[in-house]
This record gives sequence, C-alpha cells and structure tokens, in this order.
Amino acid sequence: MSNAKGDRRERELVNELDGAGFAVMRAPASGSATDRELPDVLAGDGDSFYAIEAKSSAGDPIYLTGEEVEALVYFSQNFGAKPRIGVRFDREDWYFFHPADLYTTDGGNYRVKKETALADGTDFDELTGHSSQARLDDVDS
Repeated sequence: MSNAKGDRRERELVNELDGAGFAVMRAPASGSATDRELPDVLAGDGDSFYAIEAKSSAGDPIYLTGEEVEALVYFSQNFGAKPRIGVRFDREDWYFFHPADLYTTDGGNYRVKKETALADGTDFDELTGHSSQARLDDVDS
C-alpha cells in the first residue's frame, strides 16, 4: 500500500469513528516518523478504548510483522486500550481483529486474507457498539 493511500484510509477510519461518537485521533508519529512504536489510531467513547493498527490492500493478503503486533499489544496494555488490527480491502468495509485472532505465519508474522476478514472480522457497527453481528452458524435453522 502506498503511503498516500494508507494515509487516506487512516483519515477515513478516523472520520468514521468520529461520526460514530468516538473521540479519535490519528497518531501523527505512527510509522517511521518516530522511534516510538505508536498505533495508527486511538479512539474512545467513554466505555470502549481502542488502539488500532490500520492496514489496507487492493485484494492481496495483508501482512503485519511480529514487531508491529507486539508493539500494538504493548502500547495498548500500557495505555489501557483494546488492541485491534483494522483491515480494509478495496470495495469493502473496515473489519477488525484482536491480535490473538490473527493467523500467524511460520516466520512469526501475521496475515489477514480478504475472505477471512469478510467471514470472521468484527464489522464497524459491532466495534462501535451500534449493532451485534450475527453469523449464519450462530443462528438456529
């Protein structure tokens, strides 16, 4: 993902969280701008507080290094926020994962495939407390 596209996606997420009633900020020093490992987005609504690492892709799987995920978890624990990986594939909505729910590669990195995001990810409304996502296998037939 290009930096410009990544920045645009992060701003989009910030605007959506703001519209859902969250106090939200994009960490200006995330990524390579500082030696400190900071999440891309911090958001809270008085009840829920999230530290989010945001990633997007045209359709290819999204990979995160073990260091990125470890830094997110470390920051979240110290800050008192829930760590979340936010993924957005082109022409799809945002989906969120707790780091422990991500697929771990043999090399110790993490991967999210588009089909996994659509099937197993927490959608935006569920993350923000505006709905509860029902899955077909959770519904009695």
